[in-house]
Amino acid sequence: MSSGDVLLQAKELRYSYASRLWGFKRFEFEVLKGLNFNVYRGETLGIMGRNGCGKSSLLRILNGIVAPTEGELKQSGPLTRILLTLGLGFDKDLTGRDNAMLSAMLQGYSRSRAKEALEDIKEFSELGDFFERPVKTYSSGMRSRLGFSTALKTEVDLLLIDETLSVGDQHFSHKAEKAMMEKINSEQTVIFVSHSGGQVKKVCSRAIWLEDGVIQAEGDTKEVAAEYKAFMDELDRSGGKSAWER
Repeated sequence: MSSGDVLLQAKELRYSYASRLWGFKRFEFEVLKGLNFNVYRGETLGIMGRNGCGKSSLLRILNGIVAPTEGELKQSGPLTRILLTLGLGFDKDLTGRDNAMLSAMLQGYSRSRAKEALEDIKEFSELGDFFERPVKTYSSGMRSRLGFSTALKTEVDLLLIDETLSVGDQHFSHKAEKAMMEKINSEQTVIFVSHSGGQVKKVCSRAIWLEDGVIQAEGDTKEVAAEYKAFMDELDRSGGKSAWER
């Protein structure tokens, strides 16, 4: 439930990068084109859109991984945030315990508080003795379980969830989904990114539809999801091209 307090404010966010065509001609590719929106404390905001619409770039900006090319992302005071990922950024030579410790401290935990969180992370991850072994000995599923558990058991102001998250076998996936829904239904501020309007409608209180780097609709999740569905249905009828591409 949103408190009405603005946690983040995006003002004319733009993001572009330079590339080359066939290795010769240089051009600028504009991914995000002047986005304006607020994220309210305690809400679950859904960001929906098809592949290539700019969701991943926006997620990286919201997580502080990259800076916008233009515009600004204002926040109400110090803000800790974490993105549920597959363990990207883990040091493969360090143990699961050491990586979890570093991750917690990067989120603003003191060393003593980070240590206190480790047993919960170990228990939830179900890694057993592997928690004390180097991450380079892990399977991809084990790395994802460590990343998910560390993110979930670290208290932050903003939790960002990418739909592409995969956390291994069926048992752990069900457990992870249940834990994630508990987070979403708490006072935790969450941004959930997905190409599925149905998923967003299921878990989010408010939504944004992003297409070609532009916000096409924002507001009530059911209404935004219905507009997005109508757009996707039209794409199917037109062979995959939107009205402005035909």
